[in-house]
Amino acid sequence: MVTINQRIQVILDKVTPHIVVRWTVWALLVLFYAVRVYLLKGFYIVTYGLGIFNLNLVLGFLTPQFDPDSEGPELPTNADQEFKPFVRRLPEFKFWMTLLTYGSSTLWAHGQ
Repeated sequence: MVTINQRIQVILDKVTPHIVVRWTVWALLVLFYAVRVYLLKGFYIVTYGLGIFNLNLVLGFLTPQFDPDSEGPELPTNADQEFKPFVRRLPEFKFWMTLLTYGSSTLWAHGQ
């Protein structure tokens, strides 16, 4: 019998290569959230907390995993070595998934 977690994982596996679709879904969720907060004229503290959390995620997405000054990848010395100058601390898919999860949970927290 297939569990709910397995079904969710299958959906996530199918949606992973479709970057534009994923970010469009997120943008629609943000738009729906903003309209809902505006119409209900409330929940500003929840929105403020979500904004701070999202800012923390953006910083994690833009920050390199290793400090290039003290540690991290070095320039290649052989022709067969590959140089990867920037590895994100938070990968793009995890960034999107966390934004989507917490964005949708704040919609649930608003309840009527």
